[in-house]
Amino acid sequence: MESMPLAALQEIAAYFQALSEPTRLMILNQLRVGEANVSELAQVCSCSVANVSRHLSLLSKHGLVERDSRGANAYYRIADPSVNALCDLVCGNIARHLERGETRRNAFMRPGG
Repeated sequence: MESMPLAALQEIAAYFQALSEPTRLMILNQLRVGEANVSELAQVCSCSVANVSRHLSLLSKHGLVERDSRGANAYYRIADPSVNALCDLVCGNIARHLERGETRRNAFMRPGG
């Protein structure tokens, strides 16, 4: 990211902001399994259809999901599979961080305590 113009950094920040909301992450995680319509995603996420539609609109704006209209329904899918790799990388990093923290905490525990 060296010497990137401010406008480019703002775009990158907006992309990561799209990934910074738990419901949007649930939606993306569900779409990893396969495409789904808004009602299916709302049920999985325990959200209203309107709420899921709003999240899908933002994810679409940033190129993370694609919409395919079929009759009265719209189906969504992951637009760029590299988002899966990015999420796997972040999840792995968080898991390692938590493991290191657990190891440090365990160093202060008394045996049998």
